[in-house]
Amino acid sequence: MSNLPYLMVFSTCPDERVAEHIAETLVSRQLAACVNIIPKIRSIYRWKGNIERDWEVLLLIKTRKAQFQALQDTIVELHPYELPEIVAVSLETGLADYLRWIDTSLEPEE
Repeated sequence: MSNLPYLMVFSTCPDERVAEHIAETLVSRQLAACVNIIPKIRSIYRWKGNIERDWEVLLLIKTRKAQFQALQDTIVELHPYELPEIVAVSLETGLADYLRWIDTSLEPEE
């Protein structure tokens, strides 16, 4: 487990409109420092006994562990899927200045 307090959170969305809305909300609420939107990924998965195939949009969300619960709650609140994908990976290392920027981006504005 990483000693660094940073996470990369992955979440898929049905389209770019939903992805942009979630991304903008996460950044504006200071739950994410940055969200990359990767369009047109192909997902193949099992859902309710069937193999499904869909085009989706992937969010790569940079945040801190301290913001994860509120970030997760916000995605669940805004997401149209019955069961949205929300998985997080601890960041083991990163450019120190970039990691400080994440911290600065998530601090309350005065």
